[in-house]
Amino acid sequence: MSIRYSQDFKDSLVKLHQEGRSLKSLAEEFGPSKDSIAIWVKQATPIMFKGQSKTLKDVKQLEKRLAILEEENEILKRAAILLTKKKSVMWDCR
Repeated sequence: MSIRYSQDFKDSLVKLHQEGRSLKSLAEEFGPSKDSIAIWVKQATPIMFKGQSKTLKDVKQLEKRLAILEEENEILKRAAILLTKKKSVMWDCR
């Protein structure tokens, strides 16, 4: 059974690690495994992306948003094609 930790809890452990606490000491004191804390630290570590500082979590959210927008764009392209065909059929009937 896995334990769910709140985002505030994760953020506080990440902050403690960034202030110099070891993964081992945090795991022993607060309970989550060293691997879990290491993942949280990695997700919170900023990376430079096109001149802006982003976390891994931010990048994943942006990728998800991009996929949604690309799908919406494809739907709009198909709708435009259908409307163009319908309009040309209407002109042919006159």
